[in-house]
Amino acid sequence: MFDFLIQSFQIKSMSIFEAVMLICFGASWPFQVLKTFKTKAVKGKSRLFLSLIIIGYIFGMINKVINGVDIVFWLYVINLLLVSTDLFLCLLYRSREN
Repeated sequence: MFDFLIQSFQIKSMSIFEAVMLICFGASWPFQVLKTFKTKAVKGKSRLFLSLIIIGYIFGMINKVINGVDIVFWLYVINLLLVSTDLFLCLLYRSREN
């Protein structure tokens, strides 16, 4: 029974750390999206970088679906939407620059 409690605590602690990480990452994306939207300048933005972040968030979401959906899953969704918006704006404005 004691082992079960230790395993449960470790899983919950890990989710807390994962949640804080996603909150910290998520806090920066709205500013980036707003900056891109206002300036319409995408010079120096890497589509590959944004795509890799999106792929990472998708795999994080898959992990949550396989191992149990919790509130952290929704943090992945929010971050994924923000980064996808930034990538969309990057593609939109880059095509207008050319």
